[in-house]
Amino acid sequence: MADFSRPGSLYGAIDLGARKQALEAQARREAAGPQAAASASIVDVTEETFTTEVIDRSMTMPVVLDLWSPRAPGSAQLSPVLEKVVGDLGGRAVLAKVNVDTSPQIAQALRVQAVPTVLAIFQGQAVTGFQQVLPEQEVRRWLDELMGAVEQFYQANPDARPPAAAGEEEAPAGPPADPDLVAAEQAIDSGDLDSAAAAYERLLARAPGNEDAKMGLAGVSLIKRTESADPADVQRRLQDPADIEAQLLAADLEMLSGSVDEAFDRVIAVVKRTSGDERDKARRHLLGLFDALPADDPSLAKARRALASALF
Repeated sequence: MADFSRPGSLYGAIDLGARKQALEAQARREAAGPQAAASASIVDVTEETFTTEVIDRSMTMPVVLDLWSPRAPGSAQLSPVLEKVVGDLGGRAVLAKVNVDTSPQIAQALRVQAVPTVLAIFQGQAVTGFQQVLPEQEVRRWLDELMGAVEQFYQANPDARPPAAAGEEEAPAGPPADPDLVAAEQAIDSGDLDSAAAAYERLLARAPGNEDAKMGLAGVSLIKRTESADPADVQRRLQDPADIEAQLLAADLEMLSGSVDEAFDRVIAVVKRTSGDERDKARRHLLGLFDALPADDPSLAKARRALASALF
């Protein structure tokens, strides 16, 4: 059963640039090679040190909280993966490990119901997380999306960015942002989705290949389609296989929660079992979801192949 309440991005709606930044981060990591990856800080946290090691640190960098137990086989599987992928960030994040057997009050305060549970803490708040054992690739994707969202936060709030460490070079300045792109982002910040969509459309009229505008417009459309949706009602409607609208809305909600592959699989399943206008509607809906991701996102290639197979 789909879980539409699981947080998928830092700010609760869709993180329009997070997956693109995640891919860029992965490319940089692969180009640098294993020797260039410095070990991140890994700390064992107790109830006495939680405030200092987790809350205080999270004000300057994301803290990945690994809530584990020696009695849970899943913890033995997941913890080494977390140490590896957080270590590959070279100190840009902290991995804080909490043994829930010896620090039960932390688990209770965070309402942890099962272990392993992983939470990302940033600016003193739990912003995203998961409660199952994931393969390394999925953990990397989750962490890259988190880091991309953190970077977007600092871009929007430059005064909150911690000062660069001694000897750390500032990233070279890029070209000035397109005014319509700036207008769209400002409109999103103020909650004016119609103005954001209009700004993206103006930019696409001038530059049809602009990927940021394409992703932005698709993301705004996604948010507008779901802003009045009741996830509980969608779950109920999914019991009726003939309710195509519910399936498409469920896919939208999955996209917003970060379950991209699940959203694609859902709509492709609709394409497979329908025909005529219903099939075409599902196909066009899926292409709209594709637009919300960068062109080189690995999930797109997989979904495009599956769509071609479903159609032909």
